[in-house]
Amino acid sequence: MSKNTPKAIRGTQDIFGPEAESFAFVVETFERVRKLYRFRRAEMPVFEKTEVFSRAIGETTDVVSKEMYSFEDRGGDSLTLRPEFTAGIARAYLTNGWQQHAPLKLATHGPLFRYERPQKGRYRQFHQIDAEILGAGEPQADVELLAMADQLLKELGIEGVTLHLNTLGDAASRDAWRAGLIEYFAKVRGELSEDSQERLEKNPLRILDSKDPRDRAFVADAPKIDEFLSDEALAFFESVTSGLDAAGVKWKRAESLVRGLDYYRHTAFEFIPDEGSAAAGALGSQSTVLGGGRYDGLMESLGGPPTPAVGWAAGIERLAMLVGERQSDPLEAMVLLENDAGLPHATQLLSDLRKAGFVSDMIASGSKKKRYDKAVKQDPRAILRVNESGYYGYSGETIDQALADFLKDKV
Repeated sequence: MSKNTPKAIRGTQDIFGPEAESFAFVVETFERVRKLYRFRRAEMPVFEKTEVFSRAIGETTDVVSKEMYSFEDRGGDSLTLRPEFTAGIARAYLTNGWQQHAPLKLATHGPLFRYERPQKGRYRQFHQIDAEILGAGEPQADVELLAMADQLLKELGIEGVTLHLNTLGDAASRDAWRAGLIEYFAKVRGELSEDSQERLEKNPLRILDSKDPRDRAFVADAPKIDEFLSDEALAFFESVTSGLDAAGVKWKRAESLVRGLDYYRHTAFEFIPDEGSAAAGALGSQSTVLGGGRYDGLMESLGGPPTPAVGWAAGIERLAMLVGERQSDPLEAMVLLENDAGLPHATQLLSDLRKAGFVSDMIASGSKKKRYDKAVKQDPRAILRVNESGYYGYSGETIDQALADFLKDKV
């Protein structure tokens, strides 16, 4: 490589070989599972007006204040590469009249962009799978999403991961909890981290998931949401947990699991590796594999009517790390051209094999003496040799007969 050859941008990656096969396996499994649950496919723009994310995610969040890739286009509009899917999906739901399809189950996947410190399983351009149910306010929608996520992880072969579940209550419950947290943490304001002191008035719930040791010392005794739940909010959470039990989805209560933004309601959840599991060894025991929650107030922040909604997202790179390296499908047939004059016959045979559904390839270049060695190194199930007069190396004398014999042998 020349010194003048441009290098990849920090925080991006070129995915190839077994890693690319693992990546593809995650996407293919997601596509198959979402069809089982009748989630409709959606494709979203890679960039939106900046206000879509600043209004939806929140001006005070790290994502908006520090991590977004924003730029001014030639028309003078401020645009942003999407840092997540939900805000863009909410915008599309409102601007495209998708309300007519409510309750609408949507699934998508693709690249996202955040300017943050690259680390294991986390990149500045990363990829997620995403599932949302829009316009559904009943607990069964939460159960549906979580059952889908649980089945996806199982079909990916990912073990040692547990669903951590909490409730944030309805709007009244959340407001009462927020007031209780402010009163509690205000008494120890001077002993909190600088970030938590700033969050105290604006977003006290975010103190609960702080990793700073100065904050953790007080979080354990902070007021719990259960002290403030209304009867309606409690009934909603009990419906979710009983639905999960009926669906065979294992879960554990995680009282400190929160979502800081005001539009989040009721269910919040994360699938997290169990301590000591292989998944924890690959990602870390505190890493989230898949997470989401109910965001009934989001549409209003974008100027829409009150609209219940719930969703989750998962990083494809992280899931691929848990899946492990995968190889491409095994080569079933190698067409070996032994004489260049037989190229039309070899090309026809190769085409027929592929149309019949066999993973096939052809060696038609290089030294004639070495072509067979090259074919053997590819480890195909069968080598079909073709000379200038047509196929002759398996059985039969014509290409049609050879293909018929080959197909018969594979049945």
